[in-house]
Amino acid sequence: MKKSIGYLALSVVLVTTSCKQESAADKITDADMATAQAAKALEGKFPKVKLDKEVHDFGTINEGDIVKTEFIVINDGEVDLIISDAKGSCGCTVPEPPKDPIKPGASAPIKVSFDSNGKPGAQKKTVTLTTNTEKGYETFEIKANVTPKAGISATTK
Repeated sequence: MKKSIGYLALSVVLVTTSCKQESAADKITDADMATAQAAKALEGKFPKVKLDKEVHDFGTINEGDIVKTEFIVINDGEVDLIISDAKGSCGCTVPEPPKDPIKPGASAPIKVSFDSNGKPGAQKKTVTLTTNTEKGYETFEIKANVTPKAGISATTK
């Protein structure tokens, strides 16, 4: 009997102390308000990517060549441009984007290499940048006409 009364008393204490509810306003800190105000100030403002070229043509290269180029990305917007990822359309195309944010009006290089090994014929590859632009991504291309190694016929990929 004493155990039952003890459990009942413990239950009552737990229920009464755990039901205290805080309002949402009690949970908002000054830091939260500052973040919200900064976000509102930037509302509708995005970085804008402008490239020095949309396509780079390596021309005619030999199969097995590894060729490199550089695209210049310019932030033509009002806030910092962040490139969080860069991927080629296949493993033969490797982009190297800048790691730091690009300030408004500033520019930075994106190096791109293309390994033509096993890629005879006309080649067209796309590089996709994951960004904080309004669209969320930007793309550009590289092209090459790869002369096949002796004894291998050219194909278009």
